[in-house]
Amino acid sequence: MPDRPDVPPAYVQRLRELLDLPECVEEPAWTGVRWRVRRATVAHVFGGEDQLFRIVFRAEPDEVLAFEHLGSPYFKAGWGTNVVGMVLDDGTDWTELGELLTDSYCLQAPERLAADVARPA
Repeated sequence: MPDRPDVPPAYVQRLRELLDLPECVEEPAWTGVRWRVRRATVAHVFGGEDQLFRIVFRAEPDEVLAFEHLGSPYFKAGWGTNVVGMVLDDGTDWTELGELLTDSYCLQAPERLAADVARPA
């Protein structure tokens, strides 16, 4: 059994659809799969030894604090000042996650690319 389980293909497929944004590319990460625009990571999905799957992404500074206080399924990552995440499971709100990933993309992408993407209100 691997140290970290592979990410379920259904999750990766849904994330591909949500992250179909200008110059956003999918690639294998040290564990799991990540999406980047140029050299900046937009999102990273991975499995843990606890058999839970998580996705981390970027958020505005004021939103980081809000996510941290919301609790499950959200969390603040242990690295970076603007990295938050969500546990993925059968109850995941994929519409909301799509909005969060679009925001993450707009924070990480060059201005000219982000300008072409409708950012959620």
